[in-house]
Amino acid sequence: MLEGRLYQLGYICDDLEEGIAQFRGRGMTHEPRIMEVEQPVDTPNGEFVNHIRLCFIWIGDMQYELIQPLTDPLGVYANAPSNGGPIRFHQVCFRVKDWLDFRARVDMGGDNLQFLYLDGRGRFGHYLEYTWMTDEAWDQIRAM
Repeated sequence: MLEGRLYQLGYICDDLEEGIAQFRGRGMTHEPRIMEVEQPVDTPNGEFVNHIRLCFIWIGDMQYELIQPLTDPLGVYANAPSNGGPIRFHQVCFRVKDWLDFRARVDMGGDNLQFLYLDGRGRFGHYLEYTWMTDEAWDQIRAM
């Protein structure tokens, strides 16, 4: 299932600063802000918390999300094994217009931005991330 607007490529980093260095001189317009977050994740087995460092880099109309997992209780990030380099591919992300319709069709918080991962590794070799967000949240993400 591929739908919506592709706007993001996500990568896992063992060292976020080293990952950011890979984008210098390649159209990155400003130094990204690094955020450390504890992110609750709802699963069929209950809620878990991922503790990650991340940043977003815009080059043209494509956003690059760099993620350094600090804890990974579900193993979502461990599924992108080390390739010997500073970054490794993890997911693509699509923005969808109607979250409730999309969720109903894929049988699956927050009021301004919602997302989920679908395991597309068997067909595409990586996860598919889908997100819905208000236009205001989209403007804020574009400004990062």
